[in-house]
Amino acid sequence: MLGFIALLLVVWLLLVVVGAVVEGLFWLLVIGAVLFVATAAFGWIRRNTNV
Repeated sequence: MLGFIALLLVVWLLLVVVGAVVEGLFWLLVIGAVLFVATAAFGWIRRNTNV
């Protein structure tokens, strides 16, 4: 499960970079950043629980 979360974090980070580099894709940067933060928070909570 932690490996899947790490993969998602990498994908969201790539979306942020593409959104920042390609002009006119600011929406991609915003969506990627929001998903990155949400996935990181989910992973952090999941890591700290004994489930």
